[in-house]
Amino acid sequence: MTPLRVGVIFGGRSGEHEVSLASAASVIAALEHRGHTVVPIGIGRDGRWVVGGDPLRALASQARVGLPSGDATGAVKKALADRAESADTTLASTAMVRTEPAGGMPAELRAGLDVVIVMLHGPYGEDGTIQGLLELADVPYVGAGVLASAVGMDKATMKAVFSAHGLPIVEYTVVLRHEWRERPERVARRVAEVTGFPCFVKPSNLGSSVGISRVTEAAALPAALDEAARHDRKIVVERAVRKPREVEVSVLGNDAPEASLPGEITYDAEWYDYATKYAEGQARITVPASIGPALTARVRDIAVAAFRAIDASGMARVDFFLESDRVILNEINTIPGFTATSAYARLWEATGLAYGELIERLIALALERHRDTRHTG
Repeated sequence: MTPLRVGVIFGGRSGEHEVSLASAASVIAALEHRGHTVVPIGIGRDGRWVVGGDPLRALASQARVGLPSGDATGAVKKALADRAESADTTLASTAMVRTEPAGGMPAELRAGLDVVIVMLHGPYGEDGTIQGLLELADVPYVGAGVLASAVGMDKATMKAVFSAHGLPIVEYTVVLRHEWRERPERVARRVAEVTGFPCFVKPSNLGSSVGISRVTEAAALPAALDEAARHDRKIVVERAVRKPREVEVSVLGNDAPEASLPGEITYDAEWYDYATKYAEGQARITVPASIGPALTARVRDIAVAAFRAIDASGMARVDFFLESDRVILNEINTIPGFTATSAYARLWEATGLAYGELIERLIALALERHRDTRHTG
């Protein structure tokens, strides 16, 4: 690919701030290695733009200093520390970093970028908000558009769309925060009838298992709903799958998406919570998953169907539960973790597409989508 001027946006206001920094550090290193000019564009926890110099190093230093014990450990924490301590001199020093008010558009986004890679995870990044800003700026960007990003972020809407397309999902119900606070007995009865116990209680608009609780009995439901309500006004409660195997598939493309080989996530914890996902050695991925040819073909087909159902583009990781031989579609992530060792990249590597080539394919898809959406003939 001809060298391009590539903006990379990272950080953000969500609970996945550190995960975003780790993804961005890996992407920036790969882009620079392949000869592209990188324009790093950070967003602080307060929503302010962090630009100029090396904002990634600046945000990584802040994250490392202020990181609560146990959070973003292992591979994520190491990526932040490596960037914060890097002797790289290709970018200006952190002394040149400046901040600009939230809600505006920094000069770096108006400085002739060929394409932008959004490495924001969670609200205000994966939910269509930053995509809308880039649409207004007429800047090509990697990944799903405004609609698909919003649907993919909101678990309640995502499940409604999947259901409308006849895709296999687990039993669930949606609880609004005001409903839980005003009619707790009615909500508790509905949960018992629709999902039973054990069940999972989730904020509708967060990722990386933030704010999620596994509830094994009715007495523990109020605390779980209160916890989810701290993070979102909309809560999803779903039946816990019995003895699940967790399988993930990466999808790549625009109008003709392709699915990678599946991988299986295994871990020793009771369920795949935040600490298990990001603490070193707690979770393992086996690629390809040992699930046999029939189930492999089925999860790949459903992954592509889920991608199309929300009208996604560019990339997504689609997550499944296997309940014995029953395939259950869990969710779609339109901006999955994106370090070279993250599941999304490892699945494509096993399918024959290396990390640097994967990033260039995504850039090409972004430019293709930008041309197509402006085609009027």
